[in-house]
Amino acid sequence: MSEAVLPRPTDGELAILRVLWERGDSTVREVHEVLTRREPGDAGPGYTTVLKLMQIMTDKGLVERDETQRAHVYRAKATEQRTQRQLVTDLVERAFGGSPARLAMQALSSRKTSPQELAQLRQLLDSLEGADE
Repeated sequence: MSEAVLPRPTDGELAILRVLWERGDSTVREVHEVLTRREPGDAGPGYTTVLKLMQIMTDKGLVERDETQRAHVYRAKATEQRTQRQLVTDLVERAFGGSPARLAMQALSSRKTSPQELAQLRQLLDSLEGADE
């Protein structure tokens, strides 16, 4: 049985999801405080903006809200890995004609890759080749 496809989050929604993945269950105030600290030269989003985004995310099914306490607590509905996999799959289909290799080559040629990352990529490629044998 495959997992239901969640709506693609906007940049603002992804920022909130990152906070929830890092912190776990959080109130709007806690998410707002983290987002404000992450934008040192910028005031970051206002509290009401974060609140509205999290309400929209609840309606879209990106987060779940626990209303049993006075301050509602939110949690990401999908894991970071599942969300990333879904976003990459969508990107591969839309921008690279379904070719993961074209995506990887474009990504690797656009920025410097550390030796550690290259080693991880080699290890992944070796394991994928081994799976085909």
